[in-house]
Amino acid sequence: VQLVESGGGLVQPGGSLRLSCVASGPVIDISGMYWYRQSPGTQRALVASISNAGFTDYTDSVKGRFTISRDKTRHAVYLQMNNLKSEDTAVYSCDGDLVVPRSDTDPHPHVQHFWGQGTQVTVSS
Repeated sequence: VQLVESGGGLVQPGGSLRLSCVASGPVIDISGMYWYRQSPGTQRALVASISNAGFTDYTDSVKGRFTISRDKTRHAVYLQMNNLKSEDTAVYSCDGDLVVPRSDTDPHPHVQHFWGQGTQVTVSS
């Protein structure tokens, strides 16, 4: 099972990007999903989350600019980022509570936490 992010890149201040994170492998369902970011010299910080019930939450600095969404049929979570600022520059990665088979020989579902490698977002003129 992997979480693979895409959609990062270089964008000018005020621009937009849409990040995607797709869970691949023997995934039965996605539960809570999270977007984190980390810039050089700082700790990894939670940016946005969406619960299994669909409730969303954001760190204050991105409220009104970022939107987290998901597509359970695609085992995917997205982060729409608008009005980007230079301080949004970071490596963005997703974490997920995924429902997966317990093992190769035990198909019973259980929830396991996974994380991706990240995608670089650079906001600069």
